[in-house]
Amino acid sequence: MSKEVHKLSFKEKVGYGFGDLASVLFWQTIMVYLLFFYTDIFGLTAAAAGIMFFVSRILDAFFDVVIGMTADRTVSRWGKFRPYILFGAVPLAISAVLAFTTPGFGETGKVIYAYITFILFMFMYSTVNIPYTALLGVISDDPVERTSAASFKFVGAYLAGFIVSASALPLAKYLGAGNDGRGWQFTMMLYGVAAVLFFMVTFLSTKERIQPIAKEKTSIKNDLKDISQNVPWILLFIVTILFILFVCIRMSVTAHYFKYYVGEQEFNFFGNKYKFGFEVLASAFNTVGQLVSLIGVLAVPWFTKLVGRKTAVISLFVVALICTGSFVFLSPDNLTWIFIFQTLGSITGGPISTLLWVMYADTADYSEWKPGRRATGLVFSASIMSNKLGWAIGSMIAGLILASTGFVPNVMQNANVLNGLKNMMSIIPVAAGLIALIILMFFYKLDEQTMIKVKAELEERRSAIGEEATA
Repeated sequence: MSKEVHKLSFKEKVGYGFGDLASVLFWQTIMVYLLFFYTDIFGLTAAAAGIMFFVSRILDAFFDVVIGMTADRTVSRWGKFRPYILFGAVPLAISAVLAFTTPGFGETGKVIYAYITFILFMFMYSTVNIPYTALLGVISDDPVERTSAASFKFVGAYLAGFIVSASALPLAKYLGAGNDGRGWQFTMMLYGVAAVLFFMVTFLSTKERIQPIAKEKTSIKNDLKDISQNVPWILLFIVTILFILFVCIRMSVTAHYFKYYVGEQEFNFFGNKYKFGFEVLASAFNTVGQLVSLIGVLAVPWFTKLVGRKTAVISLFVVALICTGSFVFLSPDNLTWIFIFQTLGSITGGPISTLLWVMYADTADYSEWKPGRRATGLVFSASIMSNKLGWAIGSMIAGLILASTGFVPNVMQNANVLNGLKNMMSIIPVAAGLIALIILMFFYKLDEQTMIKVKAELEERRSAIGEEATA
């Protein structure tokens, strides 16, 4: 009897992609603008905001595991994962608005409010996003169909990134009409309504088809032992944290950099002079980064096929580090070069995270090849924690450095603050990136030739097991 293949319609693939369009409206806002919001609008000190990010995201990293296990055990008329999208979308949107609302409290009251609302926001985001991501595994059992659906997810994510990068700062300024706190609250209301509608499209257009089968119970102790002995995975785990630091420190202070370091700029077009405030310049900077990162990701399969995964990620990393490091030499009137290096750095840096996830798959093969047991789920779920840790540490570092330079929001900054902003856009992230590059170049050994050998031996073992099973 031939195996049934669950083909997905174009409508269902598009519907699935709408889920990441919704999710990244929130995620991109958090990554790019949250530190700026808390220091310049909400009224927290940079140090308090940085420490809050660290505490909140560490808690969220462990909450992810809870949601994953809970969703796996959910039984409902809508399936395991879709109910979280249906019932979680509105609470997520409300929590986002609350997190971007500035209350009329004193300093202590604001800190308490920020902790409560941001932790709630992060927990609600995980409650919806983790089941949404897991949905990919149960809408079809065909790897080709899953890959196709994942590509729509990817397009949705980048489209949301473009929307937030281009619109968040100008929207907050326009909607606030002089009241920045109200502007950010209204902006998140708009994003929240859009996200709820997009999530409903995902819920209504997708279907859970794959039911789990009974599996042999595995030993958590043995799985943890295997991964602790998987040296390539450990190295990639460290590299991922350092790469996220490389990205996060810059991203967290981009708005500050344009507001206080670059400032308002005047351009002469065809004899007419135009002035652009930091909102427009920072939005353009981030939008350009999103656009060319997408171009880099689309081109990376060709480049990887040409030179191999390890060589590709090292080569791209070198160029990205050079472009980022160049910001230390750029003054506010070098705006053209600021955008040129942003373009080159993003088109080479954007694909790195994609390549690292592909390399994690190699470490899963290595895990099966060396001890003889495969724990792909553990490899990837534990790797997600490296991203969470990287963002937690990076956001805290950015906040603490900003505080240590004497930063005070919404005033003219002294030379220490300006140098600090320039360094956080350049040499500080480069330091983290250089350590990651050294690990990849000299210690990570799973290159193309090694993986050819590993996969060939794994195929032989699997074939032998298959022949024994049919004998």
